[in-house]
Amino acid sequence: MIMGYLIDQAVAENFFQLLNRERVRRKIYLTRNLAKQDVFDYIEMFYNPKRRHSVSAGMSPVINEEQYFERLESV
Repeated sequence: MIMGYLIDQAVAENFFQLLNRERVRRKIYLTRNLAKQDVFDYIEMFYNPKRRHSVSAGMSPVINEEQYFERLESV
């Protein structure tokens, strides 16, 4: 149980490190809403559909999710 938690935590820490490095570092947002929108755009427009992840065998989260649901349907 603890090992699974540590793996999940490592993935989350890696995501936030990438978010900081690739998107928000050295940026100054005029409002909280602009910051929220920028982070949302990063996640939904780049990170999920395009960025490949070693955790999912080099697939983007969108492709990994599609394959997951295809496997569920075939059962």
